Amino acid sequence: MADAQRLSRIGSVGLEVSTKRIFWSDEAARIYGYPPGTEPTPDLILQRSHPDDVGLLADVLGRAAEGGYKFDWEHRLLMPDGSIKHLRDLAHSVRDEAGNEEIVGAILDITERKVAEEAIRRSEAYLSEAQHLSHTGSFGCKPASGEMFWSDETFRIFEYDRATKPAVDAILQRVHPEDKALVQERIDRAINESKDCDVEYRLLLPDNSIKHVHVVAHAVKDDPGGFEFVGAVMDVTEHRQSSAQLQRAFEEIKALKDRLYQENIALRDEVDRASMFEEIVGTSRPLKAVLSRIAKVAPTDSTVLITGETGTGKELIARAVHKRSQRSGRAFVSLNCAALAPTLISSELFGHEKGAFTGAVQRRLGRFEMADGGTIFLDEVAELLPDTQAALLRVLQERAFERVGGGQPIDVDVRVIAATNRDLRTAVANRTFRQDLLYRLNVFPIEIPPLRERKDDILMLVEYFVQRYANRAGKNIRSIDKKTLDLLQSYDWPGNIRELQNIIERSMILSSTDVLSVDEMWLSKQTSESTSQVMASAAFKVARGRSEREIIESALAESRGRVSGPSGAAAKLRIPASTLATRIKALKINKQPFKFG
Repeated sequence: MADAQRLSRIGSVGLEVSTKRIFWSDEAARIYGYPPGTEPTPDLILQRSHPDDVGLLADVLGRAAEGGYKFDWEHRLLMPDGSIKHLRDLAHSVRDEAGNEEIVGAILDITERKVAEEAIRRSEAYLSEAQHLSHTGSFGCKPASGEMFWSDETFRIFEYDRATKPAVDAILQRVHPEDKALVQERIDRAINESKDCDVEYRLLLPDNSIKHVHVVAHAVKDDPGGFEFVGAVMDVTEHRQSSAQLQRAFEEIKALKDRLYQENIALRDEVDRASMFEEIVGTSRPLKAVLSRIAKVAPTDSTVLITGETGTGKELIARAVHKRSQRSGRAFVSLNCAALAPTLISSELFGHEKGAFTGAVQRRLGRFEMADGGTIFLDEVAELLPDTQAALLRVLQERAFERVGGGQPIDVDVRVIAATNRDLRTAVANRTFRQDLLYRLNVFPIEIPPLRERKDDILMLVEYFVQRYANRAGKNIRSIDKKTLDLLQSYDWPGNIRELQNIIERSMILSSTDVLSVDEMWLSKQTSESTSQVMASAAFKVARGRSEREIIESALAESRGRVSGPSGAAAKLRIPASTLATRIKALKINKQPFKFG
């Protein structure tokens, strides 16, 4: 008997009414946390009682002592270790053969049941709140009996009160007249064929408002060999309204885009001039070689990689490729990858969905979508972060991308032209640029020579810029000072055509005569001297044919990013550390990747 009580966690208890003596079994003592054989007293029992239940327990013990009392109640114990036990006490009065009255009963430890019930209650509360937040109700249906169960959210979606009996008729009563036949047919098919059901329809509510719902149900076999349905009903009204608004917005945007496209046909030549397309000036052999490559690749859809120093006119070359392609009638969209914060590049390239990040208050189209059917030009492509490089690689491979915060692939037909003033192979070696992306971009490379290798074009460029800025300033320049021409011809032009353009514009602003002259102080002596010092070093002479950036980055890689000191890059190149620091800054070389090998 003791083992049975221990296994069942049920202890026995008794009270002699006449003597007020309490007795209990060993299991009852164990439940109360006392050793077997402990003599029970009211004080011992009250000592274990939860403070909130002490008054109730004392009342029960008092009534039991008076005799003739029957009870069934639950209370809690607060154990010495701080844990709480839940008990259920059942007792009634009996009389022995001598007529003496006793109260006999049982104590049940129901702690596990109470814990499980509380867990179920919390789970049901969480589920109910989740259904409410997601506008999704659940239901069950037994076709054989017609019995149905609805969750609270299902009642809310159909706008019935809890007193309403869930039934198919109640559902059909709310279905929009135009959808009633569809819903009835789907219900009949699901019941007759024991098949899953998936249907979207409208509800016509008592206030004449319309609600869109999506219902899914799954047929499950039950024990008697029949089946029942379990499913969910989702309120998709907001989603449908948003989709309709979005579709209308897309149609409006498309109509506006088509209208602007037609209106801009007559302005394209002017736009080309404004974008400096006509400024590819020169007749030197290096430039003719570049123009020849443009003529060959432009009619194709091949990806083009344009390389060259800063200021050589990489965007002009990209526009020339686009102008001579079959895409010339569509958009040419450019993006300087170094001009935006790295965290914003993905959003700028691929667009973002509303709420994708803080500040994304509405959906925004990216540059790739804007360039659909046309050309996108990615300048300074080497500055992209690894994640953005991976996304760009996917566009080149699959012609598809996803907006930031979105999960729907978007197909796009875009020709990609990329440009950089950095050596991408060195960047690959330094693990700052993906090798597979380099292969995808470098389908057709075009290298633009620096201006110092196009000395024959300097006079023609000067005349072009003089005419351009003289017209703007309303000045009449009849000639160019011979000393100025000699100075311009002998200068190395580290800033290339952009530097030359700026020098001519500055001279035009300050010119007060019809003879143009350039102040020798305007030419960057420090930069020129630094370049001369670098190129004069033995290390640079050995590496002739490589760009200045390549030589400096190679030295930084060998010295693990260190510039000065016996083992620094300056010592390897045999030039002053200050000179090398100036060139690193001018070329915008990032030393950080080299520090980690």
